[in-house]
Amino acid sequence: MNEDEEGDMTKPRLVAFAGSYNRPSRTVSLLQEIADRASAAYGFSSTVRDLGDVGPSLGAAQWPSQLDRQAADIVAEVTQADLLLIGSPTFKGSYPGLFKHFIDLIQPEALRGKPVLIAATGGGDRHALMVEHQLRPLFGFFMAHTLPTSVYASTADFLEYRVSAPALSARIDEAVADIGAFFPRLATAIAAE
Repeated sequence: MNEDEEGDMTKPRLVAFAGSYNRPSRTVSLLQEIADRASAAYGFSSTVRDLGDVGPSLGAAQWPSQLDRQAADIVAEVTQADLLLIGSPTFKGSYPGLFKHFIDLIQPEALRGKPVLIAATGGGDRHALMVEHQLRPLFGFFMAHTLPTSVYASTADFLEYRVSAPALSARIDEAVADIGAFFPRLATAIAAE
């Protein structure tokens, strides 16, 4: 969806993936906001993707080898990221099936040890535990390092698909601060500027 134009390959890569097809999407907007703040704080180059970017081969693929080039490239972006930002809309207390199917096509060892910031959106506060009860165990299976602070946003936290609630903004800042534990040299370099 959007990629830093600088193309500096020496910068650590943040890849955000939203389990959403909707455009516009609150989930994508939330991930973009987090990615922008993380990039500003640590100097990441960033890419934000969603299910629409993956394309139609996802639904028909039973194995990673059955994905078309576009979808396989996005799986590669996700697995090769230095920092992964995952967000999902919440439907009836969980993530959408095609989002899970995308994750199922990632090899289990591909995310081992990778820092992952998890986030979710939903219609109201009833869905807030989705990040803890659904996303955190999912990435625990991959032996990824989910950051301690997750981010959940309800519809009321947005104004025209932009983060507007002060409490949500503060939570994003807390989650971004957690990233420093995985990238201490970047945190030190940014603080020195």
